[in-house]
Amino acid sequence: MSTAKRRDTAPELALRRELHARGLRYRVAFPVPGQKRRTIDIAFTRARVAVFVDGCFWHGCPVHGTSPRANGQWWKAKLAANRARDEDTDRVLRSVGWRTVRVWEHESPMEAAGRVEREVWGQAATR
Repeated sequence: MSTAKRRDTAPELALRRELHARGLRYRVAFPVPGQKRRTIDIAFTRARVAVFVDGCFWHGCPVHGTSPRANGQWWKAKLAANRARDEDTDRVLRSVGWRTVRVWEHESPMEAAGRVEREVWGQAATR
């Protein structure tokens, strides 16, 4: 687990490249307000939009998520805790006025960037 990349993964970099090509500017690994150990993968601070690029294994993708056979109970608890932490992070961000966009690693960067762009511009337009 310690060798798994936490940031700058290939799906995250692809999404960041696409967002940058569309003229969007963002912060990387931005701290979640009030949560010392949690960070937002891609943060649009003015629009208050947080983007998370979730790995299919680590965050329990309903399409591609798998569960290891060895030590199955431990992994089941670990992955459930990851999903619970994701939900808590979304709740914390909503409570301070942020919107969240969750992107699965298998999603097309073009489609994901479109969702993010609509959220950023839609949010900015309402201010």
